Amino acid sequence: MRQFTASKLVISALLCASALVSANPAISADYASSQPATLEKPIFDEARFGWQVGIDKTFTNDEKGSFITGMVFFDPWNHFEATGWDRFIRPRIHVGGDVSTAGETNQIYAGFSWTVNLTDQFFLEAGFGGSLNDGTREPDGGRGPFVGCNALFHEYVAAGVNLDKNWRIVAQAEHSSHANLCGDTNNGLTRGGVMIGYKF
Repeated sequence: MRQFTASKLVISALLCASALVSANPAISADYASSQPATLEKPIFDEARFGWQVGIDKTFTNDEKGSFITGMVFFDPWNHFEATGWDRFIRPRIHVGGDVSTAGETNQIYAGFSWTVNLTDQFFLEAGFGGSLNDGTREPDGGRGPFVGCNALFHEYVAAGVNLDKNWRIVAQAEHSSHANLCGDTNNGLTRGGVMIGYKF
């Protein structure tokens, strides 16, 4: 039986985003005090939407169909203006989710993201945080994946191309699991796909 309704997952994602934005008040205060009073930043720094499939094709993890996926990014600490190690302690915040088209496990996630610009056109990105899902926790005689917990760690890696100053295309792979902290059942969720992004 599914543990989370879609509405509960969305509400949880918004709460995670609020907690992450306020997680480092010292950085937030320093950044706010350094900006002109008349400067208004967009609420979202970037939005991405796309399509993914399960890429772990072992028997227990072979997810069918595809997933509609989306992410939004916030930049409260001005990540792209930072340099060196300062950029590492001033990540962007991401909130996203995957919705199955074939009755597989849905999930939402939130965390921190770091971007490295290789050139003006090409970039690499990584993110880490947590996720909530409505998957089956323990083997029940059916097909997995069996996630062990409905709250998991979530990480992703991505490579992207800037098409112009706003639009970009991104190839992404993501993984959710619990590092065996919830017992021995830990099939995980591993997916990959392509997203179109718009940077505000």
